[in-house]
Amino acid sequence: MTAYVEKLGDRLIVWNGNADKRGAITPLFYTSIAAATKAAQDPKIRSVIISSQGDFFCAGGDLNALRERRNLSEIERQGKIEILHDVIRGIRACPVPVIAAVKGGAAGAGASIALACDFIVAEAGCKFTAAYVKAGLVPDGGLTASLARMIPRPLAMEMCVLARPVTAERMEALGAVNLATSRDQVMPEAHALADAIATGPRIAQGRIRAMVAQAYDQSEAAQLDVERDGMAQAAGGDEAGEGIAAFLEKRKPEFGT
Repeated sequence: MTAYVEKLGDRLIVWNGNADKRGAITPLFYTSIAAATKAAQDPKIRSVIISSQGDFFCAGGDLNALRERRNLSEIERQGKIEILHDVIRGIRACPVPVIAAVKGGAAGAGASIALACDFIVAEAGCKFTAAYVKAGLVPDGGLTASLARMIPRPLAMEMCVLARPVTAERMEALGAVNLATSRDQVMPEAHALADAIATGPRIAQGRIRAMVAQAYDQSEAAQLDVERDGMAQAAGGDEAGEGIAAFLEKRKPEFGT
């Protein structure tokens, strides 16, 4: 299979299995990500991990398919791109944190998918590449939005205008990657993040994800209102009751699911 979803305890793992083509995007990879982010509505699911079974996370779209799309109308081409954008929206709207476990590298739409996630563990030495311009194309999949949030503008321009790849170590130094590690530790470290997530309050974590996402796109005044409303809701909930009690009683909270 070119992609599938595996349920492992409290987490879902989306495997990109298109190893023969360096994890190039397939329709099944899209639908697998969409299925996992939708299935994460289940309160027993605490995180989603996206990774690859081969040596490369995702090499992006197929240029042969893009060449064929030249024969479509612009409206039809927009529809094809919206399939990817719906996947990115699904990652952003997922009720639980999404972790990218990147081996080998992430290019084009593969980089878009990785950088849309909440946490990124990457193989040291692997590269994030936005080489669209080499084919006379421009980024899609929310890549420019992600880069604008995560790295300085000059480096974003270097990646997108000059098509220069950026290593996981440089991304880590900029805070855009949580951890650059050896290949054999990529998945263990991703699972370690998932384990840490699973000990926390699921509802509060979901609210925090939404709050942080909003913070990039609106004024401080508007964000203060978001935080006011979110805090007021959280303070009256069961998670806050347990968390406050545990803190005062000097014990570990048991949030459950």
